[in-house]
Amino acid sequence: MTAQPACSVDDLGPEEAMLVELADADGTTVPVAIARDVDGGWHAISDICSHGQVSLSDGEVEGCLVECWLHGSQFDLRSGKPLQLPATQPVPVYPVTVDGDRILVDVDEPLAIAS
Repeated sequence: MTAQPACSVDDLGPEEAMLVELADADGTTVPVAIARDVDGGWHAISDICSHGQVSLSDGEVEGCLVECWLHGSQFDLRSGKPLQLPATQPVPVYPVTVDGDRILVDVDEPLAIAS
């Protein structure tokens, strides 16, 4: 599968996030948090916190971080790495393409997490 429409550029302002559900190549629903950073850059990460089954799109976006609303774990939107306990495992990050006014996400090809 290739990148698929996730939302419109008008759906989010800087430091906002929303949940979208996309289908992977097997037809499985993948919950994705679409977020805009402080500079207006677009990011797509797993919507599920690696510490608990909590929606990251319900958390606060600050700069290039999203904070889990339940326990305060913070994740880098660019890499998926946890930057604040209690989370210790990264979340998947997906490639984002801006095509005109559409935001496209490819859930079949998560980006590699740099060490």
